[in-house]
Amino acid sequence: MHRLLPTLLHLCPVAFPAQNRGMKVLSSRWTGHLAWVFAALCLLPMVAVAVAAASGGLGTVAGLAATVLPRFAGTTAILILVVGTATAIIGTGTAWLVTATRFPGRRILEIALALPLTYPAYVLAYAYTDFLDHPGWVQATLRDVTGWGPQDYWFPEIRSVGGAAAMLTFVLYPYVYLLARAAFLRQSATAHIAARALGQGSLGAFFKVSVPIARPAIAGGVLLVLMETLADYGTVAYFGVQTFATGIYQSWVALFDRAAAAQLALCLLTFALVLAVLERKQRAHLRHYDAGRRFERMDPAVLTGHKAAGAIAFCALPVILGFLLPTGILIHLAWGAEQLLFTPRYLGFLRNSLTLACIAAVLTVGGAIVLGFNARLSPSRRTRSAMRLAGTGYAMPGGVIAIGLLFPFASFDNALDRLMETSFGINTGLLISGSIWLMIIAYMVRFMAISLNAYESGLATLNPNMDAVARTLGHGPSGMLRGVHLPILRPSLLTALLIVFVDVMKELPATLILRPFNYDTLAVQAHRLAADERLTEAAVPSLVIGAAGLVPVVLLCWGLRREVQDVRCTPGTHAT
Repeated sequence: MHRLLPTLLHLCPVAFPAQNRGMKVLSSRWTGHLAWVFAALCLLPMVAVAVAAASGGLGTVAGLAATVLPRFAGTTAILILVVGTATAIIGTGTAWLVTATRFPGRRILEIALALPLTYPAYVLAYAYTDFLDHPGWVQATLRDVTGWGPQDYWFPEIRSVGGAAAMLTFVLYPYVYLLARAAFLRQSATAHIAARALGQGSLGAFFKVSVPIARPAIAGGVLLVLMETLADYGTVAYFGVQTFATGIYQSWVALFDRAAAAQLALCLLTFALVLAVLERKQRAHLRHYDAGRRFERMDPAVLTGHKAAGAIAFCALPVILGFLLPTGILIHLAWGAEQLLFTPRYLGFLRNSLTLACIAAVLTVGGAIVLGFNARLSPSRRTRSAMRLAGTGYAMPGGVIAIGLLFPFASFDNALDRLMETSFGINTGLLISGSIWLMIIAYMVRFMAISLNAYESGLATLNPNMDAVARTLGHGPSGMLRGVHLPILRPSLLTALLIVFVDVMKELPATLILRPFNYDTLAVQAHRLAADERLTEAAVPSLVIGAAGLVPVVLLCWGLRREVQDVRCTPGTHAT
């Protein structure tokens, strides 16, 4: 039926006039109730952390402020500044080069530039430590060639704030690259041509026209990078860099100080929310309008000679440092690890990771569909508030979410166990907090914003008149969702599924805190082996994590190219 909707809309312009396009449709009870269930689950960790932090008293806060808090804040701020700036430059520059210019190897590099997204930063930390540390291949070769001793030369320390920033930059710049490239591909050339006609050079037109138009996408990518930097635990913990993330985990697991962990989590949560609010306010009044009714395809500049060599080097270097070199190091380490991947033990790690990633991806995208569809059916301040509340989870790092969920659900499990023991003599144990479902809830809270953004971006292309046509044909809310929305939104929802799947495969801090006894994932196994300095053995699960994310990332790049081609071929556009 959805194939007939455009024809019906064309034939019946009077039946659904423009002023009725925003017509409010009464949502069914199940969508409204489910939407608030998802919103409440996403808001629960934030409220629980605030309550737990308040129960710690001012003495704990004063102790933290006098000892570790300034160091945690300073190190975290340095990481945010360095990683945010570096990823903005690399992601925006490479996206523009592969979009607006032509040089040898461009078609390969436009996909290869997204490949570092398959690895978490802590995997690169393991690989580069083996490669660059004192006993590693680089320094050992340097000493063999020169005859120097360890005291005769200086070499940058990989286990440092700078090393952690480099690892995070290598794996996070694809967030900016993918969003910026999509924005550049959708830009019509008319504004760029007008700037050139007014005397601007290619660089001037890039900085004064193309970048400002793509600024929302670039800012969104940088915000994702900053949130991932705040949430990172594996890299900074392995390098011994003290940030809020490492302080939360150490307070919770090593020191058993729940109040200190909650207060550190609240500080980190406040930091993340301030970043999100500042970014939203900065572009709250920005508006983008197409320069014309026709889509003018930008005529790419053909680079030759030293310009082509510079473009190749600028685009290839992030791929080499973020994917090819770490993969080569890990393969070399895994070759000598004498660990068989297909043993029952490793197959168990793989099964656990895939189970969590698949269930979390499906539930997260399902929650986004319920929230978005409810807001579509009944547009009001109440439904929009539910979506905003559900989208705040991405501002909460995994460790904060884990602590925020443990407090209420552990209390619920203990109260239920006491009640059942007293009333019926049945020991229920930890039904939720001792199961994988609490981990899945944490993943859903963490990555709900990704699914909501994908759903909303797809929904923007759905004419409201289509809802009216579906209702006229006798379909209720559920029929409208199945027959109209889901078929049209399939590409956006598939993108959200792939992104959430990859992110859950890599997630570490929440998994470390919430995993049940003897339920380890590939990420946990890699972290445990690397923490024991068994880098050779840690290479095997690290490679599997990268391999699991390789296919989804390639599919994302392929889907982006196809989507843009479809936009350019839409009737009413014009390509030169």
